[in-house]
Amino acid sequence: MGDSDSWFCISSLLCQEDEACFNKEEDGYDDDDEENMYIGSSKPCFVFEDEDEYVEDLLKREVCFGYKGFSSSDDCSSVSHTRLKSARLDAIDWIFNTREVFGFQIRTAYLSVTYFDRFLSKRHIDDGKLWAFRLLSVACLSLAAKMEECRVPTLSEFLVQDYDFESKVIQKMELLVLNTLEWKMGSITPFAYLHYFINKFCGESRPKGLVSSAVQLIVTIAKGINLMDIRPSIIAAAAVLAASDGQLTRKTMELKMSLMSTWHSKDNEHIYSCYNLMQDIENIKVKTPKSSISPNVLSIHSGSQDVLENAPFNSASGTKRRLSFSHSDHTSSVNKIHRT
Repeated sequence: MGDSDSWFCISSLLCQEDEACFNKEEDGYDDDDEENMYIGSSKPCFVFEDEDEYVEDLLKREVCFGYKGFSSSDDCSSVSHTRLKSARLDAIDWIFNTREVFGFQIRTAYLSVTYFDRFLSKRHIDDGKLWAFRLLSVACLSLAAKMEECRVPTLSEFLVQDYDFESKVIQKMELLVLNTLEWKMGSITPFAYLHYFINKFCGESRPKGLVSSAVQLIVTIAKGINLMDIRPSIIAAAAVLAASDGQLTRKTMELKMSLMSTWHSKDNEHIYSCYNLMQDIENIKVKTPKSSISPNVLSIHSGSQDVLENAPFNSASGTKRRLSFSHSDHTSSVNKIHRT
C-alpha cells in the first residue's frame, strides 16, 4: 500500500512529551492542553499537503450527509412542533448527562445528536409516541460511543429515567438507525474544524479559555436547532468567532473570513447568521429555565419491540418514512417504571 493510501500518520504514534510536560503547574493547564481535552483525535493528522486542502476535503464530505447551509425556520425539521421540540431537547439532555456519567468525550455526545437528527430527517415518529425519542437517543449514543470511545458500555448500562429498555430492543433500534442512515456513520462534526479556525482567526494570540467557550457554544446550538439545518463548518466558524469576540459586526467578520480563500460570500452570510443565533440562544438560556418533559405525560405503549420488527413504512423520493407504534402486544420488552 502506497503512502497516499495511508490514513494515519506514523508521527502520531510517537510520544509528544518532553521535559516541559513535567514542569507545568499541578493545578492548571495551558491552551494546548485545553485543545487536546476538547478536540482530541479530531485534530487533523494530515495526509494532505496543507490544512486548507484538508478542510476542502471535509467540506466536500459534508455534502454527502445532506447538511443545509443555514436554516433556522420551523418548517425545515421534524422538531417543528412544540411538543416534539421538547421531546428532542429532553432526549439531548439525556445524551449529554449520560456522556458525563460514562466519561465520554463531548464530540461523542455531539455525534450521537447528529445521528439523532439525521434519523429524524428521514423517519417520522408519530405524535403522542414521544417515549420513542428516549429509545432513539439510547441507540444513537451507543452507536456514537462505538465510533469514538475506547471503552463502550454494554447496552444494559444505558439507564433511562422512568424507562426500562431491554438490550434486544436497543439493538433493534440501533439496526434501524444504521439502515436509515445507510451505514454512513462517519458524520462530520464541528470539532474537525476547530483547530483550523482557531489558527486562522486567532493565531498565537488566542484568548484564554477560547476552546472551552467555543465547545460550549457548539453544544448550545446542538440543543437549540436541528443539526441538519446548519453545516458543521458553519457552526465551527461561528463558534470560534463568537468565543473570541461577542461584538463582531458583519464587516469585521467578513474581513476575518477573507483569510479563507475557499469560502464564498454566501458562506459568510450563513456564518454571521449562525453567530447571531448563538448569541440569541445564549441570552434565552440565561433567562429561561431548562425545558423538560414530565414523566407522567409520556407513556410507554406495549408492542414497541414488535413494531421495530414489523413497522409499516411508506417511502417515496424526497419524503420521510413514518415510524408507527402498535398498542396491541402486552409482552413488550419496553416497560414504563412505575414509582410508588
